[in-house]
Amino acid sequence: MPKACPTLEDFACFAIHSAGHALSRAYKPLLEPLGLTYPQYLVMVALWEEDGVTLGALGERLFLDSSTLTPLLKRLETQGLLHRQRDPANERQLSITLTTQGRAFRDRAAGIPACMQAATGMTEAELSRLRDEASRLRNALLRG
Repeated sequence: MPKACPTLEDFACFAIHSAGHALSRAYKPLLEPLGLTYPQYLVMVALWEEDGVTLGALGERLFLDSSTLTPLLKRLETQGLLHRQRDPANERQLSITLTTQGRAFRDRAAGIPACMQAATGMTEAELSRLRDEASRLRNALLRG
């Protein structure tokens, strides 16, 4: 007897995809007062962790290609949160550096992780396990 066609709810990929969309929607009201979108927020978080990185290094960290990252960076630069500058020694290298305003923005965003944890209704340990499993899945798929 042929196996029944799986439903959407049977697919782990759909659960992860739809959870990602739900997370983005949950972040929106928290980020709107800051004038940031969720992808812009991720860029800022990465730069708060390590400032003065190249476009390539930032793209690797965020798993984004330069064609996706460049418009995000341009908008953040227009907002005065970062500078993009070519390396005089190597014109192919674009350095991304936070401005004073961009560094100070970290304080304005400090409460967002706690708000998001509360929104999930999950404990810190549960979220850590979920993060670790999602990262393990991502890394396995990237290895091919």
